[in-house]
Amino acid sequence: MTFSVDTLTALIRQHVPTAEETPVFSTIPTGKFNVSYRVELADRELVLRIAPPRSAVFVFYERLMMRQEPQLHALLLAETAVPVPRVLAFDDTHRLIDRDYILMTALPGLPWTAVPHADEHRVLIQVGHCLAQVHRLHATQYGYLGPHRPMVPQNSWVDAFAVMWGKLIADVCGVGYYSDEEADFMRRLLDHYLLYFDRPVLPSLLHMDVWHQNILLDDDGAVTGLVDWDRALWGDPEIEFAVLDYCGISGAAFWEGYGQERDTSSDARVRQLFYLLYEMQKYIVIRHGRNHDPAGARRARQQVFQLVKQHLA
Repeated sequence: MTFSVDTLTALIRQHVPTAEETPVFSTIPTGKFNVSYRVELADRELVLRIAPPRSAVFVFYERLMMRQEPQLHALLLAETAVPVPRVLAFDDTHRLIDRDYILMTALPGLPWTAVPHADEHRVLIQVGHCLAQVHRLHATQYGYLGPHRPMVPQNSWVDAFAVMWGKLIADVCGVGYYSDEEADFMRRLLDHYLLYFDRPVLPSLLHMDVWHQNILLDDDGAVTGLVDWDRALWGDPEIEFAVLDYCGISGAAFWEGYGQERDTSSDARVRQLFYLLYEMQKYIVIRHGRNHDPAGARRARQQVFQLVKQHLA
């Protein structure tokens, strides 16, 4: 959905009252969840992101997830050198528009996909260095801890992941792609392997959506931004690594920048499979409910059960 210039201008002037001129808006095409615009003012550029309507189909942790971005950006700016935008305003009052929206500074650079000549080795080293800093930030509990409150915070990672897994299974059932028997099988599958997750691990901040579109680069291939923190959670960095695997970001150069070798033990491999399944199952819900692509949702479901059959069943 697109919005009129008058509506967008009203949103900007609500929070930047000195913007007397009419801003120039251009759609940012890379966003898959929010509707995003680059906003050109006389003295600066901003980014405006508008969330889907609250009536949309969401994975459990996506509902109201924009609410956690202001505090996460503030934390990252204060405690790391990771390039993230400064949040100027977050508005969930729905006074001017029936959506939540966030206004932030625009970072230089373009998504990695728009800089095809960038040296992959160099980029991955930088991404690894950024995520190492992020993962050194710790909370006192585990799970999705933001003000959107998609779950009750847990005191251990094993309990948090069990809650997250159960909620995601319920989401897939909710859009009709797991039968009761299949859902019960998926729950029991984690129960069978749950001891692999019961280990001491600090609740690290995890981005959970690092892919080529969320990595901004300048023309020389320097990372100028790591964006879209709304899916962040606090937990075991291994689940972040599985997302990186899925998105093709976990090459050897990433680990060079991260500064730590990956655990490749058989126990870690079991956890990696479940974390990959956690990432894959969300696409059943997304492709059915937001992309209106039931064939794609069925393919995602088939891929999930194929992975289970090959490695876990």
